[in-house]
Amino acid sequence: MATGSFGNYKNGTNRGSLKATAADRPFSVNSNPSTKAALRNKPPSAAASSGLRKSSPGALAGSTGAAAKDDAGVPGRVRVAVRLRPRNAEELVADADFADCVELQPEVKRLKLRKNNWDSDTYEFDEVLTEFASQKRVYEVVAKPVVESVLDGYNGTVMAYGQTGTGKTYTLGQLGEEDTADRGIMVRAMEDILADISLDNDSISVSYLQLYMETIQDLLDPTNDNISIVEDHKTGDVSLPGATIVEIRDQQSFLELLQLGEAHRFAANTRLNTESSRSHAILMVQVKRSVKGREQGLSGENGNSSNMVKSLKPPIIRKGKLVVVDLAGSERIDKSGSEGHTLEEAKSINLSLSALGKCINALAENSSHVPVRDSKLTRLLRDSFGGSARTSLVITIGPSPRHRGETASTIMFGQRAMRVENMLKLKEEFDYKSLARRLDIQLDKLLMEHERKQKAFEDEIERINTEAKNQISEAERNYADALERERLKYQKDYMESIKKLEEKWMMNQQKQSSERKIVGLQDSNDISSNGKDHAAAEVTEMKRLLQKETSLRKAAEEEVNNLKNQIAEMKKSEGSETSEMLKLRRMLEDEACQKEKLEREIAMLQSQLLQLSFEADETRRRLDRGGSGKISGGLDSLNSQVRHSQPRDTGNGDKTSIAKLFEQVGLQKILSLLEAEDADVRIHAVKVVANLAAEEANQQKIVEAGGLTSLLMLLRSSEDETIHRVAAGAIANLAMNETNQELIMEKGGISLLSITAAHAEDPQTLRMVAGAIANLCGNDKLQTKLRDEGGIKALLGMVRCGHPDVLAQVARGIANFAKCESRASTQGTKTGRSLLIEDGALPWIVQNANNEASPIRRHIELALCHLAQHEVNARDMISGGALWELVRISRDCSREDIRTLAHRTLAASPAFTAELRRLRIDY
Repeated sequence: MATGSFGNYKNGTNRGSLKATAADRPFSVNSNPSTKAALRNKPPSAAASSGLRKSSPGALAGSTGAAAKDDAGVPGRVRVAVRLRPRNAEELVADADFADCVELQPEVKRLKLRKNNWDSDTYEFDEVLTEFASQKRVYEVVAKPVVESVLDGYNGTVMAYGQTGTGKTYTLGQLGEEDTADRGIMVRAMEDILADISLDNDSISVSYLQLYMETIQDLLDPTNDNISIVEDHKTGDVSLPGATIVEIRDQQSFLELLQLGEAHRFAANTRLNTESSRSHAILMVQVKRSVKGREQGLSGENGNSSNMVKSLKPPIIRKGKLVVVDLAGSERIDKSGSEGHTLEEAKSINLSLSALGKCINALAENSSHVPVRDSKLTRLLRDSFGGSARTSLVITIGPSPRHRGETASTIMFGQRAMRVENMLKLKEEFDYKSLARRLDIQLDKLLMEHERKQKAFEDEIERINTEAKNQISEAERNYADALERERLKYQKDYMESIKKLEEKWMMNQQKQSSERKIVGLQDSNDISSNGKDHAAAEVTEMKRLLQKETSLRKAAEEEVNNLKNQIAEMKKSEGSETSEMLKLRRMLEDEACQKEKLEREIAMLQSQLLQLSFEADETRRRLDRGGSGKISGGLDSLNSQVRHSQPRDTGNGDKTSIAKLFEQVGLQKILSLLEAEDADVRIHAVKVVANLAAEEANQQKIVEAGGLTSLLMLLRSSEDETIHRVAAGAIANLAMNETNQELIMEKGGISLLSITAAHAEDPQTLRMVAGAIANLCGNDKLQTKLRDEGGIKALLGMVRCGHPDVLAQVARGIANFAKCESRASTQGTKTGRSLLIEDGALPWIVQNANNEASPIRRHIELALCHLAQHEVNARDMISGGALWELVRISRDCSREDIRTLAHRTLAASPAFTAELRRLRIDY
């Protein structure tokens, strides 16, 4: 994999081989007259972009949101970041005597391109990344907003452009196999996508291609080497139907896919790069995800039609496409030394890049014709420039003055790209297939449930009918048995009564007969009288027995009547059971009617589904023609809306300046947010104040409104490292003004800065604090107070960091302090040894007098010359080894003014002259 010159560059290390370019610049552009002049001469569009950028710090890294607007309020403008590659080994040798042609000012997002030693051009970008910027920071400010837009349903493009060997492939495609901190944009983007989606409901598919010699080839299938481009005339979308599409489920499979693609990519060895990419690599990531919270639940089991209609709202599917383009580097044939086939490759690369530049020029100038069809590269990137995608461009440059022409061309490409605006469009559609599947499942569930209920109902009817029949049969049997038992009982009793009467009558007859035999004939009258009496008694007994039989018969009849009543009751119960059965039959008939009604409703729902499908197709065709608004027809009843981004009329291109913007919002309101309870709100507020403080016109307003007091209070009360860094930067900007310097000292600012420096570990925080103290060191009136409150000690304490930018600010502060002391000694207001020497700064000054970083070395050389102008410091400087450095400076310093000052200082000091004479050194 081609890595340019970033092979040994990890997270801002390798300090010994780097040239610090932005360490000695002031924290406010207004302090540099040449910068002001360059800004006045810039094109109006670039200045407007600058104004918009300042109104929202870190606009390139802002959140996308559903509205898909950047922080500056410009819909879809191409965001451009510039990244500086450190000097490689060859440049460290070849360009050792030459300064870098580029100077970065990341705190104000500006870049200076030197024309010569006296003049330079200044350009502004959305983000300026120094040679110390880590891969993580590059991803967060360049690609992360685009990835978030893709996850929200928009198309996004991340592209790297620059001269060959400046680190495009390192920035985009580094896998980070040896060091995870080296991971490029492709790997980090996939990590964020996999972390944000649900693989159960969403999907990710990847294609990896290269454009080589105007032929599109598949890096995942080398045999597929002539893929055609298909454009949809209605939507303007560009697709490659012949490309291999791979479903991604985890990060490891994606890394293996990138390794496979890089193995098939064309590369060659040139003078500018040992592994120069000879093709444009295009990674396409398709993300399809369902929108959460938009779907309605299915109807309940009761089959209520109103609930079922609510479930007709189809799921929303958002489709986003991320395109990562690693362009082959532009090169000059005389510098790259390309020959033969490599020369033909270089010609093809330069032609495609030239066609891309023409398209961007036409879009930036609002030309009526954009030559998109001049190259396959411009056809592939049709959606990225002037289309509907959110685009971020990172341009990579090198510091070498030998390639100033290529660097200038790259910078101008980025400047023109910043003027291109895209019309972002949400890729959102209804998933009717999923809705149809859901309705089919629900229909099957309703049919099965209805069938189960009908079967249960029929079984219940059958069970009740069977039970009723069994009960009737049992009652009839019981009645017949009881009636037969009663009849038999009464018959038996009757027969027994008759038998008893007969027996009794026979006994009476026998008794009468025996009495007649024993008594004989008696008086006939007596016999007759006794017979009558006896017959009367017999008749009376018979009557009694008949009455008893009659009462028994009545009792039997009453029992029979009771049994008849019971039978009547049982028949009445049978009638109620029969009515219950009739009622159950009616319920069964009603259920059958309900079934028919459900079947009619299901048929109606199916027809509504067909109508919805037709209306959705009509709506999609209307939206594709550019319309927006609410979906008409049947979907109006479902309250569905498709959101489309609408471009706003930008007028004549004039943008509101930062002064007008913060006047409209109100400075007091901005400053009040510095005391907000939410840490994120405080961080954003202090960033806004820091950007406002970078403009000289705003500094007095900020101080008068109490902004300086609020910033110092943040240093005192907050423990957040980010707040410390940005607040110190804002104080450094305010400290450019002499009046503000005195206010900072009066409010104890130097003590707070010293405490912050003692606890900070981040090099950027230390650089801001050192810059603020360095600005205060340049005030003649504050020398003693600054030293007494620990300013010099704080500066010397920050050298522990070792970062070149921090050391450059420390050296600048020491040089400013020494200059003020020299001026005070000349005017007679200062006597005695230098306070720098008393605080122990001389050993560090001598140690870094020949530092290979030019900003550090230049400030130390000036500090030594100013210290040597006061004779009382001569003895300490001689014993500390400073004399030898002064002699070296007078001979070898690259700047003539410093060399002359050192020579004049040595000649004017009797102590130095005597020592040099003693040592027989000719200076």
